[in-house]
Formats: sequence, C-alpha cells, structure tokens
Amino acid sequence: MALEKILIVDDDTNICELLRLYIEKEGFSVIIANDGASAVQLFREQQPDLMLLDIMLPKLDGWQVCREVRKTSDKPIIMLTAKGETFDKVLGLELGADDYIVKPFDTKEVVARIKAVLRRSSVTVPVASVQEVQYDKLLINLTNYELRVNGVQIDTPPKEMELIYHLASNHNRVYTRDQLLDEVWGFDYYGDSRTVDVHVKRLREKLEGVSDKWELRTVWGVGYKFETKN
Repeated sequence: MALEKILIVDDDTNICELLRLYIEKEGFSVIIANDGASAVQLFREQQPDLMLLDIMLPKLDGWQVCREVRKTSDKPIIMLTAKGETFDKVLGLELGADDYIVKPFDTKEVVARIKAVLRRSSVTVPVASVQEVQYDKLLINLTNYELRVNGVQIDTPPKEMELIYHLASNHNRVYTRDQLLDEVWGFDYYGDSRTVDVHVKRLREKLEGVSDKWELRTVWGVGYKFETKN
C-alpha cells in the first residue's frame, strides 16, 4: 500500500526538515516546497494527500496557494501561521483550509492534527443520503451546503454550515466547545476553542432575530445549543 503523501510548504528550511523528520517517522512520505509558486506546481504534479501550508511565503502567499489549490482539489489543507490572530484563522478556514496550527508549534501536535484531518477526510457520506433540517423560516441543507433564511439563500462558509447543521440536528442538546471541535472540526481535542466562538458569532449575525421559535444560545460556562421553543 502506498504511503500517504504530505506536502510541506514553508520558506524556513529548518522547519521543513524538522517536520519531515517527525512526519516520516509516523509512516508518511514527505515532499517539500519553499515558496508558493513551487507549492502549487508540486501539488498539481504530486497530488499529495494533505498539505501543510505556511501563510508568509515568497512568490505566492499561503492565501493565494490555498485559493489556487481549491479550484481543482478538495484534499485537506492545514494552515501554519505565526500570528495566531482570529482574522488569519477565519480567513484560512473560509478559503477552504481544514485546520490551522499556530507557530511555534509542538511537532507531536502537528502529527496528531495531520492524522485527525486525514481520518476525517476519509469518511464519505452516501450520495443518496440528504442531510437537511428545517425550522421556522430556516432551512439547513448540508448535502448542498445551503443555508436559507426566509427562503433566501445566505452565503455561508463550509465550517459554519457544518456547525449550525450539527447543533440544529441535535436541538436542545448542549455542547461544550471541545465537543464541537472534536465532532465538527475533528481536532481530537487539540483545537483552539476560540475557533468555535468566532464561528458562532458569525452565524448569529446571519440568524439573530429571524424567528422566536428557535435560538442559537450560549449556555454560560458550558458551551452552545440550538434551542427550540414551543
């Protein structure tokens, strides 16, 4: 069986070699690019199973590389960022990244994230299965990644769709941030709980005040739930 292939993209050769050492030790094969243009070319030629992608790169930055790759491939992308700012994380996720890791990072965490994202991406949903829930003035169709409010389709990034579908499919159940990271993002408890907060905030901006029969609620000190009312 062929080894799963990881493309590491970073202009710091020391980081690349360190990551290569640990990732190959876990049984993966590794290819390396040190700039954005080479990353896009190598991705097309080598068709890796996952890409570790730094944001600050020469020639093309990580955002541009992510956009280019997403035009033709849905293979997992994990963004590497030295900033750790909410804006960077949200933008990366909205562009189609599957996860992000903030530098400086622990190599064991990187390997764990790679395994978690690959495991999640290998789970397929049967084509005949339609994943949809409806409430008053609200339709959430995960099969088509479609969110409709009052019959109007609302442009919604994939992870926001998956989050609201997960909560609405299990209405009135309270989820902790860690549970949502594990079940929606698949971080296996390595995730940053602020990711959940950012996505809930953005969903609230779309859904606030739409209906008095349901609400995306914060349960203080615990987490979140999609509450339905009689």
